[in-house]
Amino acid sequence: MARLAGAPGVHATPFVRVDSIAQLQDRLQQERLRAPARPVMLDFYADWCVSCKEMEAFTFTDARVRAKFEGMLLLQADVTANTEEHKALLKRFHLFGPPGIVFFDANGAEIQGLRVIGYQNADAFLKTLERAEKF
Repeated sequence: MARLAGAPGVHATPFVRVDSIAQLQDRLQQERLRAPARPVMLDFYADWCVSCKEMEAFTFTDARVRAKFEGMLLLQADVTANTEEHKALLKRFHLFGPPGIVFFDANGAEIQGLRVIGYQNADAFLKTLERAEKF
């Protein structure tokens, strides 16, 4: 099921939900076969995370960001429930919790040095997305 980010009245951004390392690996493998040149973004989110809500309300709704999202696979790990699978997924990426955004190249490998930890406004996030597009 996809989580929808966005302010009321704004087209929502669909994120494909992943709840475990196995689901993430499956999605990355599917993406390599379906659209090998498309970057992948994994957003760690929780309902109680204020910065996550700010990213949804102010950054992900920006028209320029939304245009960049069109060329990407958007994955989201909603770690609100803090299950064992969620803990393992966070640990896999050395994150203590959300917010965190990780990017993957066409081979499904994490793009080193290209993470977002905490809130980024639309201008800063656009620069990050532009860097991700180069991989």
